[in-house]
Amino acid sequence: MDIATLIGIVGALGLIVGAIATGGGLAGFIDIPSIVIVVGGTVMVAFITAPLKVVLGSMKVGMKAFFSSSPDPSENIRKLLELSETARRESLIALEKVSVPDAFMARGIMLIADGTEENLVRSVMQLDIDNMKTRHRRGMGVFKSMGTYAPAMGMIGTLVGLVQMLQNLDDPSSIGPAMAVALLTTFYGAVLSNVIFLPISNKLEQRSIEEANFMEITVEGVIGILNGEHPNILKEKLASFLEPKMRDGN
Repeated sequence: MDIATLIGIVGALGLIVGAIATGGGLAGFIDIPSIVIVVGGTVMVAFITAPLKVVLGSMKVGMKAFFSSSPDPSENIRKLLELSETARRESLIALEKVSVPDAFMARGIMLIADGTEENLVRSVMQLDIDNMKTRHRRGMGVFKSMGTYAPAMGMIGTLVGLVQMLQNLDDPSSIGPAMAVALLTTFYGAVLSNVIFLPISNKLEQRSIEEANFMEITVEGVIGILNGEHPNILKEKLASFLEPKMRDGN
């Protein structure tokens, strides 16, 4: 689990709720029609912007912001170097018997063990990376669109409330409470956008970048093994994908 995402969302909501509670109580900030307009309207707009399958699939992608940890590129490099040693000591064919826990790496190792040419190996693995990026962009796009439209739905709700308020100006005592309720939809939209949807979209984008980098390391490692590169040379090449502070540990 990515504890940072959970801490951030719970902490932000906690600060907002705490400020409301100390300033006069939560009851005045709860309005069911406003919640329906903002939450329901935002979800419905998401169905307009993307196909049903993509919207539903984005929920699964969104879980990566909570339940997916960053892949360890250092461990990835260590495994590739082990496979390189095995290939040099025995043969590429011997790699068929080696257990490889990562499915993407296992696919690449199987390709080179079967004698596939370098260009085809790189093409097949790069296609996997491109498809992964496309899937992630779709999921990020749904959350980004909801982050964009939630404040707009809040504004629509506010306008609805203002129209209803102006229709009852004959009762001055009701103007204040009606205005407060009208503004709640803007409040809900801003909170959903800036605490939930847009931060999750940004976290998913970072996850996608990390996963793509992890897979690029795998591609270069597999190609290096195929070409019979010395493990020390391969280690230095793969280390270029890491931050400087992480390179000494490989």
